Amino acid sequence: MSQRGITSETVAIDLDRARRETPGCAHVAHLNNAGAALPPTAVTDAVVDHLRLEARIGGYEAAAAAKDASERAYAAIATLIGAEASEIALVENATRAWDMAFYSIPFLAGDRILTAQAEYGSNVLAFLQVAKRTGARVEIVDNDEHGQFSIDDLRRRLADDVRLIAVTHVPTQGGLVNPAAEIGAVARAAGVPFLLDACQSVGQLRIDVAEIGCDMLSGTGRKYLRGPRGTGFLYVSSRFVEQLDPPFIDMQAATWTAPDEYVLRRGARRFETWESNVAGHIGLGAAVEYALAWDIDDIEERVTRLAERLRAMLAERPGVRLHDQGARKCGIVTFTVDGVPAEEIQQKLAAAGVNTSVSLVSHALNDLTRRGLGDLVRASVHYYNTDEELALLCDHLPAPR
Repeated sequence: MSQRGITSETVAIDLDRARRETPGCAHVAHLNNAGAALPPTAVTDAVVDHLRLEARIGGYEAAAAAKDASERAYAAIATLIGAEASEIALVENATRAWDMAFYSIPFLAGDRILTAQAEYGSNVLAFLQVAKRTGARVEIVDNDEHGQFSIDDLRRRLADDVRLIAVTHVPTQGGLVNPAAEIGAVARAAGVPFLLDACQSVGQLRIDVAEIGCDMLSGTGRKYLRGPRGTGFLYVSSRFVEQLDPPFIDMQAATWTAPDEYVLRRGARRFETWESNVAGHIGLGAAVEYALAWDIDDIEERVTRLAERLRAMLAERPGVRLHDQGARKCGIVTFTVDGVPAEEIQQKLAAAGVNTSVSLVSHALNDLTRRGLGDLVRASVHYYNTDEELALLCDHLPAPR
């Protein structure tokens, strides 16, 4: 596909190289990067090469032989988010990473959990379960005039009984980017732990945990980092990690020191389990190194500009309604077509070779029902996408009814 429409704002990305190193670009217009992005050849090769090594010499032996490659993932992720390698744990997905942090906090009756209107369904389910078990209370912070997490309302709600602030940086159902650094500043000043779900922001936006001020951050490999499915990571600040007791442990997380005693591992690796996907870890490390080689600032600018152009193109289509909120928006674009179910739109686009997804009401119940919305079509761009692919999506939209 051509580079038609690529502007001077995005020339820092070598589009020809990006697409050449992404075999999937030859087969599909992939606008489902907030679901699972197309991996570059370097990532696929890293995973497959290790699986072949396991088949040739054995799983344990392959892990020992590839120890340096596996360890590189910690350093790469630390560099990506401005952390130390000792503050990183590798886990099987972002949900498990988030769960390991959240369920490590000893909630008591009367404790308050402050979260966002646009919070993801899996996280809300965990809030509700802990509230039911412990008597803690979940409070939803208001949105501001831009539809994003309100810092003013957060300040109003803070008191000694607030045990945690937990917010999703980029919600699943739109291009909104919540003001993470502002939340972090308020949380730090109040001495309240801050857990940031960066599942959909890491890899498309610059993330610096020191600037954000979060104590814990969860991320995934499969989305904007372009890594393998079944990979994720957890960051826990060294200033906070020793206060946390993981919800479950094994011989990776702790040492059995006496018949009735054990010692937790120092650092974030207390949240890991011994049996893990070594090939996935190596692939995740390769994906992060690949992203770093492009430069995250260049990725962020191109992704943001492509999404802006897609919104402008969609806004010109009769019956199309855009639903992204926030003063700052990212690479996720959500929309509906009057009278046409979101799933039908997604399927029609898929038949034309355009991958998108559907954001379900049940995944963002508080937000979408409050806004009077049903299921949404979600198109999520990455730096390897082209204007021609955006036009292809628009050209194959069904007519409104």
